Order: sequence, then structure tokens, then C-alpha cells
Amino acid sequence: MGSFFPRASGYLWAMTLHIPFDNSYARLPGAFYTKLKPATVAQPTLIAFNEALAGELGITGADDPRLAPVFAGNVLPEGADPLAQIYAGHQFGGFSPQLGDGRAHLLGEVVDQRGIRRDIQLKGSGPTPYSRRGDGRAWLGPVLREYVVSEAMHALGVPTTRALAAVRTGEDILRERPLPGAVLTRVAQSHIRVGTFQLFSSRGQYDDLQTLYDYTVARHYPGVKSPDALLARVCERQAALVAQWLSLGFIHGVMNTDNCTLSGETIDYGPCAFMDRYDPNQVFSSIDRYGRYAYSAQPDIIVWNMAQLATALVALMPDADDGVKVFTEIVHGMADLLRAEWLKRFGAKIGLADPQPGDAALIGELLDLMHKGQADFTNTFRALLEDDARDQFTDREAFDGWEARWRERIQNERDPEGLMRRSNPAFIPRNHRVEQMIAAAVEGDDRYFHHLNAVLARPYEEQPEAEELRHPPTEDEIVPATFCGT
Repeated sequence: MGSFFPRASGYLWAMTLHIPFDNSYARLPGAFYTKLKPATVAQPTLIAFNEALAGELGITGADDPRLAPVFAGNVLPEGADPLAQIYAGHQFGGFSPQLGDGRAHLLGEVVDQRGIRRDIQLKGSGPTPYSRRGDGRAWLGPVLREYVVSEAMHALGVPTTRALAAVRTGEDILRERPLPGAVLTRVAQSHIRVGTFQLFSSRGQYDDLQTLYDYTVARHYPGVKSPDALLARVCERQAALVAQWLSLGFIHGVMNTDNCTLSGETIDYGPCAFMDRYDPNQVFSSIDRYGRYAYSAQPDIIVWNMAQLATALVALMPDADDGVKVFTEIVHGMADLLRAEWLKRFGAKIGLADPQPGDAALIGELLDLMHKGQADFTNTFRALLEDDARDQFTDREAFDGWEARWRERIQNERDPEGLMRRSNPAFIPRNHRVEQMIAAAVEGDDRYFHHLNAVLARPYEEQPEAEELRHPPTEDEIVPATFCGT
């Protein structure tokens, strides 16, 4: 462990900006990455800088007027050691033997105020050896979407990557048409993915696989003594994460194994979305033509992803046959983990601090009513607090019957209202509002972007002045599809 993580050291750059880099990933063998600098841009201007997050990371001097060139990639802060990580992954079920950071540069790592090591990565910062004929750039829309949604997820209490900064590049990039370019600065506990393990396993690079395992354990799971114990811990984190997504009506949209982290954080906000009307088969991603990553498919997919991690790890077991048996039991056990986490999360949404297995039927009945009645997911659960949930349903008498059974169930709960208030947000980043924000920003108006961030930073609070952000889309405001950030 000591060889990976010696004592952190700090550096001073440009008189005031101080980022206390300590770059452990860059000390791994060269098979893990390619070291290269970000590409420069024409005229960087700062859209947003997350001062609260910067404080957590120990970054000081954030009032420096030269922040934009740093977070665009034009100027490297002292102590940065930029690199592009390599990994593989299953994309929509098909294995790609080499992927990697095609438009991202890991500047380095810091140890935050809680003692947690975190990556600082530029996204949209230019081509790398893993760009696969892409230009390595990002346009403004996906950058602002990821900033808003990832910070909203953090405020909702979901493990997630964070947004430290967003910068316009002053250049247009060509997609379907010329669009303004931008760079996002992303913060993560790490960017180690299931696909990182798959890369070395599929290539038979077992020494590198062992190094990756040792590094991951030291960074994320100190105390773990064996590959099967690591797999079990990752399965626990991923089951808890996906259950939390479901409880918020969140659809990741592209749960490829290269978008599945060993840290248990939500990563890569491309074609993601929060549901308005509840539909278990809801798909938003424009490239998910068969519903592989639909809302209700997410538990099955995370089990599938963990099976791919198990396949990659089995080579590290002393006996491969015994390893397969042990790993199979762990992966099959995820179904029980997911059911328990789902029940805990949805039980809290209806005020049950200690839900029992029989409560799953009560929750399921409500969801069926919501589906049949095209009820808004977020507003229906929040309305249970406000005694006007009945108005969310077309069949109000059916809801009345459910409500009577529910009120009888919670009558002995100590503080159901408080629990529900902490479990049911009033505000989520609704698709149509995000699209409206992007449209305004493309025209140079960032006020709506800042307004959304301010409201979504307090999702569980009543904010009457922002009531319009609670409204579902009208028929002509519905966003039927979301798109990959490339």
C-alpha cells in the first residue's frame, strides 16, 4: 500500500492557485495509461467553478483570474501529471477489447479534507491514442448536462462523480452542425472501471491484473484479503447504488462495463434521464434500440456487469475451478442484495423505517397504479406528504383503496413524515428543463444554468420561488430521447 500512496505533497502554481496533487495512478506501470498533455483551445472562458467542492479538495486560490486556462487544459497546474487511461469493456453486450479515455485527461489526484483520494480529470480536452477516430472534444450541451445532473445527484445523496468546473473553449466543434465547444472538470474517487480489469484479463496480462487488484484494494477497500472478497464488496456497493437510482426514477442509459466503477459511483452522464411519468420500460437513450438499459432492466444489467468483473478476476484465484464456484455464488447472491436495497429505499419513500418483505406488495401496488394512471414519479411520492397524491391519478378510487391500506400500515411508525421528506425530493433535473438550459447557454445566456444548479442543490426543501421546476413537461415539452455526450 505504501508504494502506491506515499505522503501527499502540495505545489504552488501561478502565484495563487494551489492544487495539492499526489498522483498515485501515474506511478503504476505504463500499461495502464498513455501520458500526454491536453490540447490547447482558442479562447477559454469560465462558465462555472464549484467553490464548495474546491474547498473539499484542498484547492486554494480559486479567485485566480487564470482559472479558465487551467480548466480548459491550456495551462497545467504545478504537480499535474496528465494521462489518458486505457480500459476495455462490454458496450451493449458486445466486447470491445480496447477503449480508453478518448477525450479525457486525468490531471492527477488529491487527498481531500476527509482523507479520501480523488481524481481530477478534464473531459473534452482533446484527442488521445484511444480516441477511435474522434476529435477528443465535447460540445457545450453534454458538458452542462453532466455538470447539472452530477451535482444534482450529489445533492440527492447518490454516490457520484462531481463537477468542479466548466469552461467554454471559444471554438466550434462539428457534430450534426457546428456547436460551441466546452471542457468539464470531473472529480471521482477513481476512474477504475470493470473494463479496466477486463483489459488486462482479456490480454492475459496477469501481472498487470494483479497490480490493478492490489491498487484497487489499497485505494477503495483496505482490509480486503482476496479477489472474491473484493467482488463481494463491489457487488454490495453496486446493488445499493442501482437501488438508489430506481428510487429516484433515474435511468443511466448506458450501463456498459466501461461505465461501471469499482468505487461504486455513478459515472458518465451521457444519455441519462429522470423519468417524468412512471413507466418501468422507459428508455431515453437514442442508441438503446432494444431497451437493454431501460429503467426496470438496470438491476439485471448490474448483475451481468458484476459477472463480467468476476470473469476478469478469476485468474487471480489460486484455484480457477474453486474460484468460478465462489464467484458464481457471489454474483447469484446479488438478486437478494438488490431486493433488500430496493425494499429499503422504496419503503423509506412511503414512510417505513424498517420495511418487511410483505411491504413489497404494498409498494408494488402503488407503482402499478402509477403506471396505469401515467402518474408523475417524483411528484406522486412527494404528494404523499402533502395529502394531494390523489390528484396524480386518473383512477382516484383505486388510489383511495391503496391509501387506506398504507395509512393503516404506517400508523405505528415513529416519524413517517420526516423519513418521507428525506427520501422524496421535490426537485430533480427534469429533461425538458435541462434542454431549455442548454438551448439558452448555446445562445450565450448562462443564467438558467446557474438557476438550475442553485435550486437542485437543495432538492428536498420546499422552494416556492422555483415551483415551476417541479412541473412535468407539457406534451410539446417532452424530451423523447437523450444522446451520448460525444
